[in-house]
Amino acid sequence: MSVPSIFTLLYGVSSSIFFFFSSLGMRVLRSLEVWKLGVVNYIDALKLQEKLALDRKLHKRRDTLLSLQHPPTYTVGKRQTVHNLLIPQSELEAIGAELHYTQRGGDITFHGPRQAILYPIISLRDIGLGARSFVEKIESTMIELAAMYGVKACPGQSGETGVWVGERKIGAIGVRISGGITSHGMAFNIDPDLSYFRHIVPCGIADKDVTSLRRETDVVLPEGEIVQEQLISCFARVFGYNNLIWKEDASVHFDYETERDRVT
Repeated sequence: MSVPSIFTLLYGVSSSIFFFFSSLGMRVLRSLEVWKLGVVNYIDALKLQEKLALDRKLHKRRDTLLSLQHPPTYTVGKRQTVHNLLIPQSELEAIGAELHYTQRGGDITFHGPRQAILYPIISLRDIGLGARSFVEKIESTMIELAAMYGVKACPGQSGETGVWVGERKIGAIGVRISGGITSHGMAFNIDPDLSYFRHIVPCGIADKDVTSLRRETDVVLPEGEIVQEQLISCFARVFGYNNLIWKEDASVHFDYETERDRVT
């Protein structure tokens, strides 16, 4: 039997054991590796996700969560709805932003500083989730964080993706699922420069505003890094991870992975 086949067999057995003990109401250790990466160029983060997703598919690593921010960046989903960019692409450099095309779901959106981004690289099969349930749990993650600051958020209405406070969008969702492995994820507005959203039709939904935690709460916010760690904790609770493994040298490991991709 080949090595990948052995890994597949072992993971299948471990998943069966997990669901058996869970059905008995017994506590089962579920581990999540968390990489805190700081501000990362979008293309570098995309390459890292692709590498980690392949490793997860081949059972070479455990479920992983990337926590980061991006410099000002617009991204378009696989439907390539670039018509929802309201300024000429030639003017993006003047406002300090980039545009990238991706294979995630969803429409055009903006990423920038003081926006908490989580990219889960996890096996849905191992935790028994379908695509819809996965997205619903991402929504719950952001709703739970907003509630910590007294902000009542909720999922969008029919045809409205993400998380909303009334008619204002506070969190965006755009995911990719391939072979049961997830990538891309969620972006929660802590206190980004909301003027960047004026240059797009956010997520393809016209006549709706975009908001932030800073704008909606009466609570004095702590440092953005603390809020981002709280989002990680909400994610772990919602998805049932009870053993977080923090990658203390994540930025160094990230540099190694991206440099190795450039060489190969």
